[in-house]
Amino acid sequence: MRLLSSSARTALGSLGALLLLAGGLTALGSADAATPAEGTVAADGHHKATWTGGPFAVPNVTGNALDQPDCSAPQSCDDFTLHVDSPKGYGAHHQLRVRVGWSNAAADFDVYLLDAKGDAVATAASSADPELILAAPKAGDYTVRVVPFAPLGESYSATAKLVKKPDNPAPAPGRAPTFRNYKAPKKFADADNAGEPSIGNSFKTGATMYQAYLSTYKVRWKHGKAAWTDVSANAGNGCPQGSTQSLDPILFTDRQTGRTFESQLTGVDSATCWTDDDGKTWNPSEGGGIPSGVDHQSIGGGPYAAGGLGGLPTSAYPNAVYYCSQDIATAFCAASHDGGTTFGAGVPTYDLTQCGGLHGHLKVAPDGTAYLPNKGCGSNAAVAVSSDDGQSWTVRKVPSSTVGDSDPSIGIGANGTVYFGYVGADSRPGVAVSHDQGRTWKHGQQVAGDFGVKNAVFPEMVAGADDRAAFAYLGTTKGGNYQATGKFKGVWHLYISTTYDGGRHWVTRDATPKDPVQRGSLCTGGTTCGNDRNLLDFMDITLDEHGRILVGYADGCIGACVDHPRKNGHDAYATIARQTGGRTLFPKYDR
Repeated sequence: MRLLSSSARTALGSLGALLLLAGGLTALGSADAATPAEGTVAADGHHKATWTGGPFAVPNVTGNALDQPDCSAPQSCDDFTLHVDSPKGYGAHHQLRVRVGWSNAAADFDVYLLDAKGDAVATAASSADPELILAAPKAGDYTVRVVPFAPLGESYSATAKLVKKPDNPAPAPGRAPTFRNYKAPKKFADADNAGEPSIGNSFKTGATMYQAYLSTYKVRWKHGKAAWTDVSANAGNGCPQGSTQSLDPILFTDRQTGRTFESQLTGVDSATCWTDDDGKTWNPSEGGGIPSGVDHQSIGGGPYAAGGLGGLPTSAYPNAVYYCSQDIATAFCAASHDGGTTFGAGVPTYDLTQCGGLHGHLKVAPDGTAYLPNKGCGSNAAVAVSSDDGQSWTVRKVPSSTVGDSDPSIGIGANGTVYFGYVGADSRPGVAVSHDQGRTWKHGQQVAGDFGVKNAVFPEMVAGADDRAAFAYLGTTKGGNYQATGKFKGVWHLYISTTYDGGRHWVTRDATPKDPVQRGSLCTGGTTCGNDRNLLDFMDITLDEHGRILVGYADGCIGACVDHPRKNGHDAYATIARQTGGRTLFPKYDR
């Protein structure tokens, strides 16, 4: 989100701040000590340390993306001194796992792992219960700081443990697809204002649609060249509410029907229009259902489910359209039965006892099953699943996943195979596959290990044929706290991992090898960030009618920044990475 935090924690934090002031707390000292106050984990013996803290009554909401929380007030933080004893090279196959949990799922605690200097090595502040940190097991003395963000009178229990890293299959044999990057014309109003872009493709016309803030662009492809056109919705082409104001932009193209929606979050609902001619003319939409969430809206669509309501008798549009949005305690999804012109009531997809994380973007399977991914449902990421056109939802966890910072993504194959892409608590990109609508999962693994990717954000998944999928993310080979403004020196690239055997093996390509997407820190913490918030919360991925992969992303490092780290402009330039060679996601078009 552009103006607010990318999480319902914003509202919880505001409430907590009021309670903190009401408590009349003053600066009286340092953080309290946990029980016991310290412990050791050792590679050659005692692998586990446990401790507790609380109960806590008063929230501490002073932490933000630029600084650690203020721990001067009594019971505002709880510190545990952790000694790690491990030999050199131990981190090649092991990691340090810190788990902090509590009883009431509506409560929320944040966790910071600090080194001997007091710098944050890793954080877990995702609204998940439990919170989980996975970090390198480097020998030394650390502080595990637990902060009662919204404690509700709860105590916590914590465990630190040295654990073995999961084994991953070898990368897929063969050559990875190749890509070329295309940038929007400089004359476009939002060409360099394209944080969290969306991308879609019409199989009917071949046009690619790209949303950059208030602007909608159409791209035509011919002989490897891109022809960009600004087709933004406005009063002159049928959409009075288009391109005027926004808290969040989103675009969705139903690739089978060719209908494209552009949506701008208003905070209560969204100002939305749709087009059937790739942006030449637009038609107004109701925007979404009521009740509706305040953040992170998503539009998706596809066939009606066999057990659902189907279309209205007055509508000839063949597919369902969904509008979902994040609220404080849930996410609402509303279904449209007339092609997205009007919407029914918003239906809760989960509650705080099930999920506390931020949802991703909705996808619909060929059989009409709708999937809404969520990054934090207990100790795992998950999907909320509906098989009745959004009338009811069931949460199904992905056991091999952990709770990370970015919202996860779903890709659905031609026969319904579900591919789940996420970034875990260790900041590494991971995948899993389901053949039964998320009831069970297999082939859970991390990807890009052969490239040495140690931090990733913005996972995006798309599938074509049932055994083929592509997984895009921004990654850097530098480990550590990538949100440490001014301290983290990583260089970020766009990586794309592809499977051709149903998710058993993945082959990875750096799609921007000579042109970084970002230099330095990359903040996803909302309004508390500095200028490293330029890319906002996500990017997007789609495919064309020939199965070519297209990634819509914002390039944060352009011009002099490409070769000179000190000339970092923290841009957000509208860019598309398009597949130019290798096997596509549809076998009949393999090259």
